Formats: sequence, structure tokens, C-alpha cells
Amino acid sequence: MSRKGFLVAAILGLLLVASAGVFAWGWWGSSQVEEDTAFVVPSGASLTSVATKLQDEGLIGSSESFLLRAKIFGSGDPIKAGEFLLVAGASPARILDTLQHGEVIRRFVTIPEGMPSIMVWERLMAEPLLTGEVEVPEEGSVLPESYDFQRGETRAAVLARMQQAMEETVAELWPQRAADIAVSSPEEAIVLASIVEKETGVARERRMVAGLYSNRLKVGMLLQADPTIIYPITKGKPLGRRIRQSEIAAVNDYNTYSMVGLPKGPITNPGRASIEAVLNPEQTEALYMVADGEGGHVFANTLAEHNANVARWFAIRRARGEM
Repeated sequence: MSRKGFLVAAILGLLLVASAGVFAWGWWGSSQVEEDTAFVVPSGASLTSVATKLQDEGLIGSSESFLLRAKIFGSGDPIKAGEFLLVAGASPARILDTLQHGEVIRRFVTIPEGMPSIMVWERLMAEPLLTGEVEVPEEGSVLPESYDFQRGETRAAVLARMQQAMEETVAELWPQRAADIAVSSPEEAIVLASIVEKETGVARERRMVAGLYSNRLKVGMLLQADPTIIYPITKGKPLGRRIRQSEIAAVNDYNTYSMVGLPKGPITNPGRASIEAVLNPEQTEALYMVADGEGGHVFANTLAEHNANVARWFAIRRARGEM
């Protein structure tokens, strides 16, 4: 080859290398992701449709260029469905790697123990990343827990998981029940567990409270659980004031001050621990309890003991200026 031909070939080679470098730089170096951005890959989406979506959302310059570079430089692994975080400055190569191998963003809606169904409904309806409408679920049908969801998922689908979790929990725990419990069906267990849930927020007391109410059921005593007075008034929401004497005396299907036995249905959504407590209550002779002034309760087997405990509780309240 002549010196002139060699020079031309060298120049062409350099141009080819330079153009290849520019082509590759457009894959690993350039970015149009200006800030951390959530990007959703729909279920069943192809790489072609995702590239178009990336372009439409201004995250890449050209879907055709993205696809060509992906075929040449990409791993060939399939993309995953879900919501992903594309970090600021992410190159097309990093975008593809995130969609192929990155972690899907997990979002949660949390239902605390003892949240009544009207408030479960309000929480679901207030979540802006969920879609669709749901009715207020049946009381006691939702298992309190944290549930993950994807952006754009329907509220009905999330609620169905909550209710399925309760069904599965009851199905698991019911066969493990003690032999002499006071309830005769899973439905009754949920009702009593809902009372236990509302009566104490102290974990160590749950089985004791369950034992006390079980004893009352067995001997035909009034349960006299204050939350059963409140439920018909607020559907389980906080009353925000003292209970009135007229409300204590009210006759309805929930008020356990004016009826013997369980209310006609749950008064909240009980957690797993309260259900377990009802199915395996403390073996106790206690029939009475009153607040101890420290967030828990003091228990008594006899009315005389209980009256003394009540007197101490009133003294605490007077010292606090509450009476």
C-alpha cells in the first residue's frame, strides 16, 4: 500500500473509532434524567413499548437509538414489570439495567391493630397512588398489617389481600384453640378479639383480658366493655368525650352494658395477637378490671377486690385533677 493509501486508511480508521466512541458514549455517558424519577413498566410490556414510554416521558432522547444500543450493548435479559426509581443522571445503559435487574419500588399502606373498618376505608381512599372505589369493608374482615402495593393498583385488589390475610390467619389459628374457650366459632372469636383489642393496648395483658371476658361469658355476666357502647355511635372512631349515662343505658345490638353475651358483630379489626389471646386465654378466675394509672389494668377475682381497685383509680384521677 502506498503512503497516501495508508494515510487515508488510517484516517478512516480513526473516524470509525471516533464514531463508535460517540455511539457508545450515547449509551453509557449521556443522560436526560434530570432528577430522581419513578418510572412504571406495565405488566406484559415489551422493550419496544418501554422505550417509547421512556421517550414520551423525556427520559431518553430517541427510542430507536435506545433500542439499537440495547441490542448491541445490553445484556439481553428481560425487563421486569413494576415501578422503578431512575436516579438523576442515569445513562440509557443504567436505565436498562435498572429495568432488568433493579428492585421494584415497594409502597405500603399500614392498618394498625384495632383500626375500625370505616377508618380502613378512609385510609385506602386517601392513598393517591391507588385507583378505583371500594365500599367500607365488613367489620372484622381486615387483618391489621402493612401491605405493599404498586402505583396504579386498584383499592379493591389491596383490600382483597387484607381480607384474605384475615381469612388465612383465622383458618390457621382456629384449629390451635384451647379446649375450653368461651367462643364456639371463628366468627365469635373475631367478635371477642375485637373487644380485647379495644380494651387494652398492652401486649402482656391481652391473654389476661381475654381470660377475664371468657370467664364472664361462661357465667352469663354482662361484659360491660366500654368500646361496645361507643361503636354504634361512631362506628369505632374515637368518641372524643366522656361516655354519657344515657349511652351506657342504651339498648342495642352492641352495648354490652345492657345485654348479656357478645355483640352482634366485631367492633373493630383485631390483630393476630388478640385473636390468639381469645383462642388461648389466660387461665384465671378474674372477673373484674380497672385502669392502673400507668396505661394498663389491675385485675380482681371478687367484687370487693375490684371496688378497692376502683377506689385507688379514683384517687389517682383526683390527684391528676381529672375528677
